[in-house]
Amino acid sequence: MGTFQRATKLPEIISLDVLRDAIPDYAKDIRLNLSALINDKLLSEQQKWGAMISAAHASGCWALYLAVDTDAQTRISAEACLAAKSAAAIMAMNNVYYRSLHLLENQEYTTLRTGLRVNVTASPGVASGDFEFWCFVASAINSC
Repeated sequence: MGTFQRATKLPEIISLDVLRDAIPDYAKDIRLNLSALINDKLLSEQQKWGAMISAAHASGCWALYLAVDTDAQTRISAEACLAAKSAAAIMAMNNVYYRSLHLLENQEYTTLRTGLRVNVTASPGVASGDFEFWCFVASAINSC
């Protein structure tokens, strides 16, 4: 789980095309994979762009987050954008908590009430399958 890091050589509002073009030649494969991902038709636009928002948010990379957020706003609804961000946010919380429990030797902690609020899961504003997919994406980025 990263923290946002401001890129100094990119404008405040960027697109994925601008970000992709800024990727140096030594990372050409990443540039090509990003293009392939943007053009992929396996997922619906909402599933794809929600996953990209969730992943970018979970990555903590400010430039990536700005680029994905800028492009996603023109491709999916504001509700879907918010739900994808919410998925990343609650998974950051859940991943830290449950990973910590896993690492603790005292198993008594696993019996305690968590007290974590996950109200957004009851009504995320999008299909529950999409929201759960975006939660899974964030968890993968968080290595959980």
